[in-house]
Amino acid sequence: MEIDGRKIGPGYPPYIIAEMSGNHMGSVARAKQIIMAAKRAGADAVKIQTYDADALTMDSVKKDFMIHTPLWKGRTYYQLYKEIALPLEQTKLLFEFARKTNITLFSSPFDKRGVDLLMELDCPAFKIASFEAIDPCFIKCIAETGKPVLMSTGVSSLEDVDRAMNILTDNNVTEILLFHCISAYPAPIEDYNLKALNCLKTFSPLLGLSDHSLDDTAALAAIAMGASAVEKHFTLSRKDGGPDSAFSIEEAQLTALKNNCQKVWDCLGSADILNVKNRPGSEHGRSLYVIRDVEKGEILSHKNIRSIRPGYGLPPVFHEQVMGRIFNRNIDAGTALEWRHFD
Repeated sequence: MEIDGRKIGPGYPPYIIAEMSGNHMGSVARAKQIIMAAKRAGADAVKIQTYDADALTMDSVKKDFMIHTPLWKGRTYYQLYKEIALPLEQTKLLFEFARKTNITLFSSPFDKRGVDLLMELDCPAFKIASFEAIDPCFIKCIAETGKPVLMSTGVSSLEDVDRAMNILTDNNVTEILLFHCISAYPAPIEDYNLKALNCLKTFSPLLGLSDHSLDDTAALAAIAMGASAVEKHFTLSRKDGGPDSAFSIEEAQLTALKNNCQKVWDCLGSADILNVKNRPGSEHGRSLYVIRDVEKGEILSHKNIRSIRPGYGLPPVFHEQVMGRIFNRNIDAGTALEWRHFD
């Protein structure tokens, strides 16, 4: 996958996404500050959300439309979304600012109006949020853009993921990254079930973690398991409040996340090291040494040859093979045995 010229996949460093979500608190100026902070912290991209309340729900106080779980218990969905949505007409300002700041910006839309607006702004990729990943019509709307797709699976069953992937691939979307996600805010670390990444690999080789936990443990473990991207909610300061502040990280944490994910990826390296004969440190291992002074014509035996440290002589695997051969020169004790020392 490639977004804005940045390649994403197992062969490339982890792609770190700062999710702005509602942390702009309706202010374009604050949104721009978040973009700058993400850039300073080393994020590869900032993700926003493109919607208004009508894109997500209807204005009703009936029981079904009330939120019954923290962090927003007691409010209606409409009230929450109306409060935290950034006006659609201001989305263009953020794309212009991100390009001037030289950081990738992309978005999660929630209806066709949002998709159309983002296409006008040349949004380089689309994120399908967990709660939209079970809506075939909306997935098809995204697929028809032809853009790279990142999709969270926080409320999806394997059947849901299979259906969504079929819709995307049937519409010729070839660049798809699946995020394992736990749709809790914040998400307890013990609920992460990262082994689910192994199941998602059957659908796409490109995997990531949309992480709502409070530290980077899950993210680092996901990178070690083969994830290529991490998305974290990001804010200037949790003290400022806002709907997502309780599960968002700050600039210093984002910098640490970026650096630590890179370190984990660096240490993964390659399994090809197992094919290297003289691995680093092999000089400290055992090898064959002459353990007493010998004269030309003597026979190599267990009395004058031993497998000891260090590892500058013939490998111990040749120990029995060289026994009985004839020394062709005088050799001092403590000499690393070589093929040229005997006939």
